[in-house]
Amino acid sequence: MASIEAALAEIKRGVEELIPEEELIAKLKEGRPLRIKLGADPTAPDIHLGHTVILNKLRTFQELGHDVTFLIGDFTGMVGDPTGKNTTRPPLTREDVLRNAETYKEQVFKILDPAKTKIQFNSEWLSELGAEGMIRLAAQQTVARMLERDDFKKRYTGGQPIAIHEFMYPLLQGYDSVAMETDVELGGTDQKFNLLMGRELQKAYGQKPQVVLTMPLLVGLDGEKKMSKSAHNYIGISEAPSEMFGKIMSISDDLMWSYYDLLSFRPLEEIAQFKADVAAGKNPRDLKVLLAKEIIARFHSEADADNAEQEFVNRFAKNQIPDEMPEFTFSVGTAMANVLKDAELCSSTSEAMRMVKQGAAKLDGEKITDAKLELAAGCYVIQVGKRKFARVTIA
Repeated sequence: MASIEAALAEIKRGVEELIPEEELIAKLKEGRPLRIKLGADPTAPDIHLGHTVILNKLRTFQELGHDVTFLIGDFTGMVGDPTGKNTTRPPLTREDVLRNAETYKEQVFKILDPAKTKIQFNSEWLSELGAEGMIRLAAQQTVARMLERDDFKKRYTGGQPIAIHEFMYPLLQGYDSVAMETDVELGGTDQKFNLLMGRELQKAYGQKPQVVLTMPLLVGLDGEKKMSKSAHNYIGISEAPSEMFGKIMSISDDLMWSYYDLLSFRPLEEIAQFKADVAAGKNPRDLKVLLAKEIIARFHSEADADNAEQEFVNRFAKNQIPDEMPEFTFSVGTAMANVLKDAELCSSTSEAMRMVKQGAAKLDGEKITDAKLELAAGCYVIQVGKRKFARVTIA
């Protein structure tokens, strides 16, 4: 086991909250491998970089010698996590859950060490609770306590319906920690209520309460909303290397540092030096390239990362794209002709359509062929002719 001080520094890297830190230190001093849990409902088959923030932290615990379990919520997935939802979430079918779970298992091993990772399904114990067990579990909390949760409170005060089974979700997730006798549970900041429920239930069942560790939610390509498939602002870990490279290069210079903190495995001292270099005048684009190549090498290979960089250079560098250009933001659904006009690249939509027809308009280095094209959320470099450029964010 690494020294407690060094281990704690790695564990706290990028962490939003550690509740409570003194209890984690006490557990580390016991000198035994801790039982670490990360749970995920298989609600969608593809994992994106936003998901990997917490998986990276799980990997940190693995490297420190602790027992790591990736818990697939095949039972809770059929209930539907109400976190952040303003309407009742439709539950998944058993077939959906199992199909997505298989894909999850394949993808998480791109980050976690398969030999050191235990995969479990919470139906193993939740299916065995039965009606009596569910009633006993429900008796552990009050409706008033559930309504302290922000999303439930907003829905209740706003007159939005809350189904009874939604109150069960935090209890079921908390009971996972009881069944597994978890020492530390990880989750995003939006999962804090559910994670703390695990602490409360463990106390009720006579166990030492788990430590709760929350990680920030990764902001997506639009620079505003959290990365998600529904917001169309994500980078999937199974995407083609060239797609990943282009998307990472499109993020803002400020957002790049958040990606370094949450996604990079580089030493903290090296990242601090990167920041000092930029402050001293180094082009942040060079560091964005390093970040893109690190991430692509992790999910593909170093050769793929090199090829993606060269492809990017071939597409963009030869066009002499300037570092500085006007920036504009448009809503999803805006037609390309309107984007070209409102980004001041063309004087009118008719001119925009003419430029597209002549092949004089480019999107990220590729000719635009449809003036009615509607871009997905993200950041793009748009060019008209040889000298007109704009950085456009679709959100």
